[in-house]
Amino acid sequence: MTKIKLFSLCLFVMAFGEKALSQNLGQSQNLVQNQNIQQIKIGYVNSDEILKDFPERKQATEQLLALSEEYESELKLMQSEYNKKYSDYITYQSSLAENIKLRRMQELTELENRMQEFMTMAQQDIEFQEKEKLEPLQQKIKEAIRLVGIERNYTVIYDLANPGIAFVSPLAEDANFYVKQKLGIQ
Repeated sequence: MTKIKLFSLCLFVMAFGEKALSQNLGQSQNLVQNQNIQQIKIGYVNSDEILKDFPERKQATEQLLALSEEYESELKLMQSEYNKKYSDYITYQSSLAENIKLRRMQELTELENRMQEFMTMAQQDIEFQEKEKLEPLQQKIKEAIRLVGIERNYTVIYDLANPGIAFVSPLAEDANFYVKQKLGIQ
């Protein structure tokens, strides 16, 4: 009889112990999942806004404005020369020989072409200077975003100024292999 009681007690403990154990395991899994969810940290930045607040940007902007004003004053001189020659041509065209008229018209056309080339060159130079002056500041911002992402344990930081992700945690897993595998790509 004691064996039967002992056997029944064992069955009872196993039945309820298994239930209690499975509940504990379920709670442990939920706890692990909750901890993983809590570890995901997403941030955002606006690199344009940060760039505007950079002290060095003000200096770079002032230099670009000065360069732009130099080009503008040179263009005004060219425009003034063109206007004078055009005015002279209009004023004296009826009294000029045909060869002289053609030569002056050619000069006017050449001046127009030089002004157009000058404007194109000036625009390209200003864009180049802007890139050269602002690119180091943008690199500093990218590096600061990376450091903040690591220090503050962000998983991802989005940049609102530029579509895309500015930072991805070094602990993030590259899933390209799994996606390629799913697609059957070698």
